[in-house]
Amino acid sequence: MVDVGHKAATERFAHARAFVRMPERAEAALRAATVAKGDAFTTAQIAGILAAKATASLIPLAHPLPLAKVDVAFAWAGGGLLQIDATASTVAATGVEMEAMTAASVAALTIYDMTKSLDKGIAIESVRLIEKRGGKSGTWRVAAEP
Repeated sequence: MVDVGHKAATERFAHARAFVRMPERAEAALRAATVAKGDAFTTAQIAGILAAKATASLIPLAHPLPLAKVDVAFAWAGGGLLQIDATASTVAATGVEMEAMTAASVAALTIYDMTKSLDKGIAIESVRLIEKRGGKSGTWRVAAEP
């Protein structure tokens, strides 16, 4: 692991985004909350939050962090595209980018798992960092969204 023992604990924030593209049948089931496995959005939200908390166990050499807040939110972006936004914050000596990206990734995988019986063509199209704040490098934001 990288030694962060000499770094001061500062406020850290990260925002990650994932997209899941799905055919009309799967989108309709999600919108109507008629997915056979149950409440897909709540399940994916909880899965994302738990994944953020487990990032140090999942990503080799990631530091365990005392997360102050993790949030996972969903919005339809049109054309069967579900946008998943995950944010994480803490006061620590290292950032929470991996926690936010892990939350977005696992939430997307959970949506896939909850809807895969409707159509195997559901695809996780991207996971990326949108913004990070704090630490020596300060604030960074993605230049443009695809």
